[in-house]
Amino acid sequence: MPRQERHKTKYPGVYYIVGNAVGFNKKEKIYYVLYRKDGKLIEEKAGRQFQDDMTPSRAASLRASRIEGDLSNQERREERRAKAAAEAGKWTFDRLWEEYKRQRPGLKGLRTDENRYKNHLSPVFGAKEPGELAPLDVDRVRIKLMKTHASATVRNVLELLRRLVNFGVNKNLSDGLTFKIEMPRINNLKTEDLTPQQLQALLKAIEEDANPQVANLMKMALYTGMRRGELFRLKWEDIDRERGFIHIRSPKGGQDQKIPLNDAARDLLVQHPRVEGSPYVFPGRGGRQRQDCIKQVNKIKERAGLPEDFRAMHGLRHVYASMLASSGQVDLYTLQKLLTHKSPSMTQRYAHLRDDALKSASNLVGELINADEKARSSILDLGNKS
Repeated sequence: MPRQERHKTKYPGVYYIVGNAVGFNKKEKIYYVLYRKDGKLIEEKAGRQFQDDMTPSRAASLRASRIEGDLSNQERREERRAKAAAEAGKWTFDRLWEEYKRQRPGLKGLRTDENRYKNHLSPVFGAKEPGELAPLDVDRVRIKLMKTHASATVRNVLELLRRLVNFGVNKNLSDGLTFKIEMPRINNLKTEDLTPQQLQALLKAIEEDANPQVANLMKMALYTGMRRGELFRLKWEDIDRERGFIHIRSPKGGQDQKIPLNDAARDLLVQHPRVEGSPYVFPGRGGRQRQDCIKQVNKIKERAGLPEDFRAMHGLRHVYASMLASSGQVDLYTLQKLLTHKSPSMTQRYAHLRDDALKSASNLVGELINADEKARSSILDLGNKS
């Protein structure tokens, strides 16, 4: 392509060539500037006559600013490229989160963590690296969340933040924090229970429900004390009827467990309708693994007239444990195994129920002795009278 003719202007170092106007069927002037920087001759496009509203005087002003130290277009492009390269090498929280998910595709609770990250962490920390965080940054998030969310939810969000930081450090991807994340205090020792009347009302509401999958799901929680997620993942192949056990896959403690298949649970499963083509005992839509049941469960809870703060599925697990502990016939070690608690400290919340049962049993001895003494006195009285 032949070199286009250069046209001088009255301003030193400013010239133009004639080219086609962008978007118009006419010609326009395209201005350039020439100047030296650090001994190097630089030729730079200043702009177009119509598209950029460029004039010789404006081009001369641009040339003067470049000579005084402003970056040239080429230098600006190089700076942007360098910044982009640096950004690509930065392990921000958004990038750490994507890598974290990639390395843990089947991690339990990943869907819940995804929501926590997108809603609460990414908008604030997504573009930052862990080493950039200050204590005040985390405090602001914690205080803001505490105004609208439960302490347990806030703790889970901050725990996810801490987990991502540790992931980056363990994989040598990023630096850690220079401070300790302050976690909100929560009361995890709430033990939900039902009175005999409330339990009867709940069982009646379950029996009358038109959805056998959810109704039996709630019964199974009450009969076995299994967690909601464990019931969602329960497959027919996990039911060992010959040996009388239920295999629990990927429980909260991490290692697979097994619990006894008691008579009540066995009878329920015999009558429970199977969904054709689904391996799950309590499947969701399309026979796939169930993800939730809160709407159906809450309807049953409302019909039974249970307290509003009673968490239906988790509460039934507590009812199961409370009944066993208060019977006085089950020691805490056995209860720990039935609940698949990893630590005995979790089972300790039911200790007072067992203590009450033992006290009642102990008091029974005194009542029996007193009754026996009264009987003997009555016999002696009758003998003396005769």
